[in-house]
Amino acid sequence: QVQLVESGGGLVQAGGSLRLSCTASGRTISAYFMGWFRQAPAKEREFVGVINSNDGATRYADSVKGRFTISRDNAKNTVYLQMNSLKPEDTAVYYCARARSASMAVSTTAYDYWGQGTQVTVSS
Repeated sequence: QVQLVESGGGLVQAGGSLRLSCTASGRTISAYFMGWFRQAPAKEREFVGVINSNDGATRYADSVKGRFTISRDNAKNTVYLQMNSLKPEDTAVYYCARARSASMAVSTTAYDYWGQGTQVTVSS
């Protein structure tokens, strides 16, 4: 069993930056692809990005490409989401998740363990 805990959310003005962390406990996540998702009020949870387990390759949603960067520190069992040039439409609860398999999957069904989420609010 693995537990994922996100942190780093908060309130920021448009154009600002935040860095979210996702720290795992219970089991190592170094061998797993790890994804980030977000869910705005009254909307479905949507894919933000994913990082692979070996060379740090990433895949991003078009809406965040060029602004968000995912990285990982396997020694700390932690994955990060650096968010720059934030927009009001980035406001959502952000979740990290562990992929079921070695795939840059965008569907929520491809992930088995989820954190509780952290709120990001971007004011205009």
